[in-house]
Amino acid sequence: MKVLLVNGSPHADGNTRLALEEVAKTLREEGLETEIVWIGNKPVRGCVACGRCSEMAGKAFPDGHKGCVFNDDICNQISDKFADADAFVFGSPVYYGQPNGALLCIMQRAFYSRSCDLRGKPAAVLTVCRRGGATAAFQSLQMPLQMTNMPVITSQYWNIAYGRAPGETARDVEGLQTMRQLARNMAWVLRSLQSTSAPAMEPRQAMHFIR
Repeated sequence: MKVLLVNGSPHADGNTRLALEEVAKTLREEGLETEIVWIGNKPVRGCVACGRCSEMAGKAFPDGHKGCVFNDDICNQISDKFADADAFVFGSPVYYGQPNGALLCIMQRAFYSRSCDLRGKPAAVLTVCRRGGATAAFQSLQMPLQMTNMPVITSQYWNIAYGRAPGETARDVEGLQTMRQLARNMAWVLRSLQSTSAPAMEPRQAMHFIR
């Protein structure tokens, strides 16, 4: 079984990476394969609600790519990995009480265009901050998981670590312990799911409240 961990920081080797590495190390000790993918620090498009990915229904665009219609940033390179992963961890630094905007753009586009590769797979999020705002960012990142029928993996506390300068999170003893327990919980859920299948879904009845 494989867990895909997404580093949503513009810094390749900052504190978000450190927290994800703690999760990944424990997952490997539990016998799981891991891959950490970095979103990079180049521009990322936001969703423009064009609906083209929905119209294609998982089929390839004329140039051969799948996912979001925009194929000039890292989004589809990440979502291409969804099908082969059995679980996910999305990590982000905290900016103004919110996750990194680039990660949000990627998640919004990737979840909408490739939700079929996510449903029923366990997932977790984690945030890293200097001082405050981590819980708000943490809650924001969890919303897409809950809308995509993904079992949300918890830990002994909210999946939050603290640190400002690169490497400072290594001194957050409780935060790193939380990451390790998150990994153990995820491994336990994955092993448990091997003996069962996800519940059947009713046909969706989407509506709004203006009639």
